[in-house]
Amino acid sequence: MTQFWGVDADPTAQGRLKGAQPVAVLDIGSNSVRLVVYERHARSLTPLYNEKSACALGRGIAQSRRLADANVAKAIDAIKRFALVARMMRVGQVHVLATSAVRDAANRLEFVSAVEEIMGAPVRVLSGEEEAHFAALGVVAGIPGFVGVVGDLGGGSLEFSAILDRNDSNGESFELGVIRLQDDADGSPKKAATIVRDRLKKSMLPQIPSGGQFAAIGGTWRSLAKLHLELRSYPLHMVQDYVVPASEMISFCDEIVAADSVKSYSGSGSVSNSRRELVPFGAAVMGEVLRAGHFDNVVFSALGVREGYLYGLLSEAEKGVDPLIRGAEELAVLRSRSPAHANDLIEFTGQYFEAIGHAESGDEARLRKVACLLADIGWRAHPDYRGPQSVDMVAYGSLTGVDHPGRAVLANTIAVRYDGLKSKSANMLADLTSPEQIRWGRLVGALFRVAYPMTAAMPGILPRIRFRLDSDCLVLHLPADYVFLNGEHLRNRLNHFAGFAGHAGSRVDVG
Repeated sequence: MTQFWGVDADPTAQGRLKGAQPVAVLDIGSNSVRLVVYERHARSLTPLYNEKSACALGRGIAQSRRLADANVAKAIDAIKRFALVARMMRVGQVHVLATSAVRDAANRLEFVSAVEEIMGAPVRVLSGEEEAHFAALGVVAGIPGFVGVVGDLGGGSLEFSAILDRNDSNGESFELGVIRLQDDADGSPKKAATIVRDRLKKSMLPQIPSGGQFAAIGGTWRSLAKLHLELRSYPLHMVQDYVVPASEMISFCDEIVAADSVKSYSGSGSVSNSRRELVPFGAAVMGEVLRAGHFDNVVFSALGVREGYLYGLLSEAEKGVDPLIRGAEELAVLRSRSPAHANDLIEFTGQYFEAIGHAESGDEARLRKVACLLADIGWRAHPDYRGPQSVDMVAYGSLTGVDHPGRAVLANTIAVRYDGLKSKSANMLADLTSPEQIRWGRLVGALFRVAYPMTAAMPGILPRIRFRLDSDCLVLHLPADYVFLNGEHLRNRLNHFAGFAGHAGSRVDVG
């Protein structure tokens, strides 16, 4: 059998970005220790490896002020494995962050020294204010336009920050983590809600204006969001950018808190064992936070302190990059036949809208550019499955900087690009946005179907082809040396597109 690599060769696959140096964050929290290795340190982070170990370092620390020996031993074992993973993956730099449990522990120096020896990297023990700051940056990294209050719920503490214009302020920390609450409330979610309500009187929440958004970060709140997604039969099982009206979430949390036990609330069987008994305490915190802040809605963020810390290390220029466009550019490099063709497609589709006198909104122009970058990612699939597989990559992929309505639009665009206007591959997501936006996305997909028969996905053709309107007839103008492109296949595609777009007719002009 032919061997394509040797034992001592670079293990990097051709499906990864050339020259990318992996970076890792070891996050030592109160409930779990987690290692995430990212493909490279950039505006759009792509996880290569993500594993956690539920060590419960924060258990009992409110009473003893010490990290329990058994939990420390479990954490150290996990960290030894993570250190090996980082070496095997040839990580360039490992950032080690520790939060509430470690900073509050009297025996933290002994633990930190052991971790530093294993990882060969310094441990940064975050203060409550620093934890709030990096959590806020995590939201900014994944939801660039977010304005409102960020809450990061861990095992030992709860942090708040306010965000305006991509900057955070008013960072504050409270001893309201789910493990600490479980201990303080003697295992009663109802008692926990009372504790939270009392302590939040000293927070920023009662002073902020009513309305606005609350961004929720943390593993227990992610579990709460996943549970809500499932019970609601929501079509997109994705926590990032999941938005719920505050009143609906308060009612949902109240039901969980009022359940007979911390294991018997609705849907509890679908929650992981490590989170099942903590979700009611996360629900107690969520309900009281939303009440105290009088928010309109809550948006969940899968990006938090880890991603925020890396975001904070970027240059100001890199921070200003759109993560959605950067992520789509990377996919175009990794999966399309020619990334340069995507740039031609951006110009070609934009020229159509100029020709018909349609002034795109900023969101439309942005999504159109992203769709052009993603338009050829499915070419390796079987022809009968290119549409559904490409829809899956777009709708359920790890792109950030796009909300759920945007994913629905992009998915419909790609579905039509591969399977035509009769495609049903993305219909299950249509209700996530307006019919007008879905129609616009399908229109762009139909426009792609006009472009590809002329180019075979290669650059250099589209810049010489132009649209114009003749009365209400859509005219596609080909230069004289491209007369051979004026075949039945192209004319049929153009005619289908013109009909869907509402033009009276279409024709191809040459010369």
